[in-house]
Amino acid sequence: MVTKPPTQNIDESQLTVGDPKTRAVGIPAVLHALKMSVDQMGAVRTAQTLLRVNQKDGFDCPGCAWPEEDKRHLAEFCENGAKAVAEEATIRRVEPAFFRENSLDDLRSRDDWWLGQQGRLTTPMMLDEGDTHYRPISWSTALDTIADHLRELSDPNEAVFYTSGRASNESAFLYQLLVRGFGTNNLPDCSNMCHESSGSALTETIGIGKGTVSITDIHEADLLIVAGQNPGTNHPRMLSALEKAKKRGARIIAINPLPEAGLLHFDNPQTPHGAILGGTKLADDFVQIRLGGDQALFQAIGKHLLEQEALHGGVVDQRFVASHTSGFDAYAGSVAEVSWSDLERATGLSEERMRAIAEQVRASQATIVCWAMGLTQHKHSVPTLREVVNVLLLQGSIGRPGAGVCPVRGHSNVQGDRTMGIYEKPSESFLQALDDAYAFSAPREHGYDTVAAIRAMRDGDVRFFMGLGGNFVSATPDTDVVEAAMAKVDLTVQISTKLNRSHVVTGTRAIILPVLGRTDRDIRKGGEQRVTVEDSMGAVHASRGRLSPPAADLLSEVAIIAGLCERVFRDRANAPRADWAALEGDYALIRDGISRVVPGFGDYEERIQGGRTFFLPNGPRDARRFDTPTGKAMFTANPLEYPHIPEGRVLLQTLRSHDQYNTTIYGKDDRYRGIHGGRRVVLINAEDIDDLGFHDGDIVDIVSEWQGPEGREERRAEAFRLVAYDTPRRNVAAYYPETNVLVPLESYADISGTPTSKAVVVRFESRG
Repeated sequence: MVTKPPTQNIDESQLTVGDPKTRAVGIPAVLHALKMSVDQMGAVRTAQTLLRVNQKDGFDCPGCAWPEEDKRHLAEFCENGAKAVAEEATIRRVEPAFFRENSLDDLRSRDDWWLGQQGRLTTPMMLDEGDTHYRPISWSTALDTIADHLRELSDPNEAVFYTSGRASNESAFLYQLLVRGFGTNNLPDCSNMCHESSGSALTETIGIGKGTVSITDIHEADLLIVAGQNPGTNHPRMLSALEKAKKRGARIIAINPLPEAGLLHFDNPQTPHGAILGGTKLADDFVQIRLGGDQALFQAIGKHLLEQEALHGGVVDQRFVASHTSGFDAYAGSVAEVSWSDLERATGLSEERMRAIAEQVRASQATIVCWAMGLTQHKHSVPTLREVVNVLLLQGSIGRPGAGVCPVRGHSNVQGDRTMGIYEKPSESFLQALDDAYAFSAPREHGYDTVAAIRAMRDGDVRFFMGLGGNFVSATPDTDVVEAAMAKVDLTVQISTKLNRSHVVTGTRAIILPVLGRTDRDIRKGGEQRVTVEDSMGAVHASRGRLSPPAADLLSEVAIIAGLCERVFRDRANAPRADWAALEGDYALIRDGISRVVPGFGDYEERIQGGRTFFLPNGPRDARRFDTPTGKAMFTANPLEYPHIPEGRVLLQTLRSHDQYNTTIYGKDDRYRGIHGGRRVVLINAEDIDDLGFHDGDIVDIVSEWQGPEGREERRAEAFRLVAYDTPRRNVAAYYPETNVLVPLESYADISGTPTSKAVVVRFESRG
């Protein structure tokens, strides 16, 4: 029986706290996923849909980007993948009557969970200046209005075009062609807020902003280091790969401030051993590090390895270092100079403990380091990831089976979006190929990333905003600043499957364009269409939806963008040359264009036939070829950095609950952490609660403190419950998007510009 959408926001007074779990998945996860699926889709639709997820003749999961093996299980999805599918394949609908019944002020009073739970959007909607309610409009009126507004701008750089990681390769490629044909590189995307630090560090050190391992390498590793990542919630299918590696003899080191259940023990529900016989212990060593101490830990590992090389030899792969790297002497000198006492202070770990971790690395013949937001959202994230690379280079653990770097991406095609050109700083080679293929001259001036785009909107320099998927308002830092900035824009456009906060925090005028999702059948003039995506390990495969769309006239992302291209480029002198109607009708023609612009996509159509997957070129992995200025992998010397917390303050990291994927809130619980019925909690060490003069269960306001150019700035998040939790002293955690308001816009990673959502200095104030 499909349940009705909620009528009220989450009632935080109903929040309860229990004991955290020490094991992940198992039968409870299966039952929870099925309940949510049936609530949204009904029993028959649930079975029909879930059995198509990640199958070769089915659709790619709209959740995470973890890759599939060539041989698929009957049920090739995880708990949170099932929730993501249920959210999109729901039979709940948001139709014009909904907007007649709910004013904009009504909708603004709703939380993210309530908005997302209302169902699929079905009709283009318009909000004119001064309107209190959205009203329905035709597709032609919507596209004409957008195109007219763009054509009336005095400068193309007055427009910003945001992209979520769920866009397909085809829609992302066409989107960037629209944007560059219009005359700007203002293409901020969700990568700017998550793995931009990874791309920056890896491009500099190994010549490619992607990982260097395959799923097979994960299985064949001797040692897997999983740092700043919670796979049990964010990438649950990764647990199966870790289990396979363990059965082949691998060791796993988990590095995280919180003892996440998915890092500790896995009950695989697809095997008798996991379902009823006790499952698999994953982490051989859990390292409870302080927030921001990861650079210091990897420096400590490198320092120990070099000391052992000097004493005994045989630790450093001298042949690899001599033949394939540069900068070794400067790196070795830098880690020799850092003191063990400084490393202890930064990590919260003893010298003995860090040396024991390093000994596990020394003993490994093939090491992979996996990481996610815990390493990328700090001021010093790029130096931290350089140190990860340094450690791997010492032992030649790049370009070797079972070894390499593994940044674990979030959204299912966020890596593919970047490959397709969704980037504010495109390379000259990409732009020249685009010019040659479409007979125009793309702009060369770099555009806005996410932080710069918010600044430009805040300062009145942007008159148009379009979001291709995602929830820009809830995903970005400094929520109050972002909402005020959006209000200054003349026209905001959201291309979305479901309602979210970005639809109710609008510019002077606003348009909502409903769109087909991954699960929906996409039939155009050329027949039934498929799209393609790239997973977190650089493999490309096709995806084809199977469900009837929520509305008969619903358009795909490709159709919307092609329609805008036809309108915006009409009579424009310097514009891409293409038959836009033909591209809309046959996505194979878009793939042909991709093959002419992006290296590695030759014979594109043939290579995705029959559910096949192909890997994109990867110099470090394929041939130990490094596209850096020296032509070699680069050791780097990085001064030690780590957060310094003022007295009476703590350091906050923002994170997801288990019933959540990015800004999409599936439910009210975080059962692995023992939180039920609410979200406004702060996980904090019990001794810190006492030292700060509070009690477990107290309700407090969280106040962030930031030393800006004009003095100290403060931001406030109200009414959070303190929850005693196993976390390092003076390190606390709370869920986003509720705590994004605390992250200052001007606090971001050096080089990459990623907001520092894992390092926010805060204090607590009693609510009396």
